[in-house]
Amino acid sequence: MRRRAILDTAAAMLAEMPVADVTLNELSRRVGLAKSNVLRYFESREAVLLDLLGSQWQEWLAALAGELASAMDPAAPAAARGDQLAGALAASLNSRPVLCDLVSAQAAVLERNVSPQVAAAHKRATIAGLTDLGALLRGHLGELSEPDATRLAAAALVTTGALWPQCQPSPAMRAAYEADPALAALRLDFAPALREFLEVFISGTLARAR
Repeated sequence: MRRRAILDTAAAMLAEMPVADVTLNELSRRVGLAKSNVLRYFESREAVLLDLLGSQWQEWLAALAGELASAMDPAAPAAARGDQLAGALAASLNSRPVLCDLVSAQAAVLERNVSPQVAAAHKRATIAGLTDLGALLRGHLGELSEPDATRLAAAALVTTGALWPQCQPSPAMRAAYEADPALAALRLDFAPALREFLEVFISGTLARAR
């Protein structure tokens, strides 16, 4: 129950602030435990957020199954279904900013202050999560082989991690875009950009398969 309370509190904090602003001191204060007590359940702030990333991923997969069923036309040609799949994935991830923020911080931040045991458990969970996502995607685009579907799942994860911070400009960058419209050409909108990347990846994978 305490582990769940810590994770729920961390999720609530991430709805208010980016990963970089979540501190162990503030997490402890909000959950009503001494920092030493929080560290009885998780070895570090990063371990809390890695665990939260895993639970957010599983919640997303559960919701994504229904979202894909609504977005896909099973009678459409493979190319059209590929575009539908890319659009549905992008829209679904865009609706989950906490998940996207955690994914974007995964390699550079969250994996840097954990023990080998926590790191290994996280990577095993990541492999299982990508396998599950690949199977879900292949259920709507059967032209993909199992390895290709898993690669598509990995591409969605990596592209999300790379694009998300690029699409969250700082106040200074927003002011620069507003002051000089020519600079705004460099501003990316997350959902359309992710959709376009995934459309290209899927169409290229289907072409190679043919």
